[in-house]
Amino acid sequence: MDVSGGSGQPRSGNDEPAEPRAHPTAPAADPTERGPGETSGQPPATPDEPGRAAPTGKPDPDTDGESDTDARPKPPSGSRRDPDPSAPSDPSAPTEPSGTTEPSAPQGPAEPREPAAGPRHAAHHAGTDAPRHRTEAHTEGTGGPGRPPQRRPEPGGGLLMGRPFGVPVYVAPSWFLVAVLITWVFGGQLDRVLPELGAARYLVSLFFAIAFYASVLVHELAHTVAALRFKLPVRRIQLQFFGGVSEIEKEAETPGREFVLAFVGPLLSLVLSGVFYAALLPVEPDSVPGVLLAGLMVSNLIVAAFNLLPGLPLDGGRMLRAVVWKLTGKPMSGTIAAAWVGRALAIAVLIGLPLLTQSLGSDAADDVGMDTVMDALLAAILAAIIWTGAGNSLRMARLREHLPELRARALTRRAVPVQADTPLSEALRRANASGARALVVVDADGTPASLVREAAIVGVPEHRRPWVPVSTLAQDLTDGMRVSAELSGEELLDALRANPATEYLVVEETGEIYGVLSAADVERAFVKAMARPS
Repeated sequence: MDVSGGSGQPRSGNDEPAEPRAHPTAPAADPTERGPGETSGQPPATPDEPGRAAPTGKPDPDTDGESDTDARPKPPSGSRRDPDPSAPSDPSAPTEPSGTTEPSAPQGPAEPREPAAGPRHAAHHAGTDAPRHRTEAHTEGTGGPGRPPQRRPEPGGGLLMGRPFGVPVYVAPSWFLVAVLITWVFGGQLDRVLPELGAARYLVSLFFAIAFYASVLVHELAHTVAALRFKLPVRRIQLQFFGGVSEIEKEAETPGREFVLAFVGPLLSLVLSGVFYAALLPVEPDSVPGVLLAGLMVSNLIVAAFNLLPGLPLDGGRMLRAVVWKLTGKPMSGTIAAAWVGRALAIAVLIGLPLLTQSLGSDAADDVGMDTVMDALLAAILAAIIWTGAGNSLRMARLREHLPELRARALTRRAVPVQADTPLSEALRRANASGARALVVVDADGTPASLVREAAIVGVPEHRRPWVPVSTLAQDLTDGMRVSAELSGEELLDALRANPATEYLVVEETGEIYGVLSAADVERAFVKAMARPS
């Protein structure tokens, strides 16, 4: 796995202890979010550079050329710097290595005396140290291409119907297709039961389709209310071709809560079936209300029974997962067991559903052919949904298992503080000389004010860099762009999702600058975490 030892650069082979002043050893992790990719395309000169910014409280003899806390444009000390950093107005002043276009991939003389900050992952491949990414410019103040992983603030997913309990409910376009199918199929049944309805039977059938999906919505709302009761965020509810989905963003903390969270949906469907049965008792069976109530009673009973099947992604599969989790103490073991049972169920549905419906179906010869084809098609679609859902459950469980490895401290790039009027060529020279891969613009008191964007650096031709101040390429810091170096896992991803940006300033609990976290680095680690076997 491509890991960053705090510098955002992949490590080579050896795990070396961090320098005393850098940062404490932290396990390397894999970055995830899209950002302005690395545009240099050249591997770092030294893969073992720590990702710490020059501290803003005192000079750092170990970084030789980095500015001290107040970041005033003093001549840098040490043999690695030019004696006068304030004179880059001469086009010959920049001493950046050829091909370097940004501070994210310096080729300068970064010494190997600054080792990586923590142990690398076993799946790390040294040959993938500096993958080339396409860079995209974006408007300041927007997330641009550096959207954090996975999700937008507004999930979307169809026609927004409302926000019960604050959770958006969407009707997917596929629902309209299934509504047409239900209207057609149920209309044919009504023609046999109530032939006097004529064409009006399709209006009754459409009402049944809407009422049925209203029952499905109640089923999903039961999951949602339980999740909110357990303080689990729910992203959205979506009504789809084959039912509904409540997208709960976090796992339940205990197997007991997981069981309850899964069971309330089928339980409420059973309750609805009982309610429709009770309402059917005083109604004439051969009337329109009687047929509708009977259809809703049976359909909710089928929904409850189907969801209680013990395989992921069904509710019964989550209940089985909770039981195995309780017995073994390992949620991953429960997921694996329930997912494989789900795959077995998919095969059973593919083979058994057509056989079952054929044995219970019509004896008319002209109906057998079409019914068999429709049953086989329905079984194939259901089996595919169950199979892929079980696989997705395994992948998500594996991802959550690896999420704690995503640590802001380990993914942070080393940063150099510069003043707003510093020419870009000089800022890049300082970054290369100190082995840094990011630039933080500070004011006269050394307080961080903005971050220089990688995508903006790429757009500046090399011959113009001596005359371009870094302030023109920087994005002002907001509170959301400051993240703690202690964040990791889902907390880190939540922080990035809440404040989309391409770069973030990483700070210690004391407020000291730790470095810069690139959303592109987080994205790569996120993807690699999903790809790693458990």
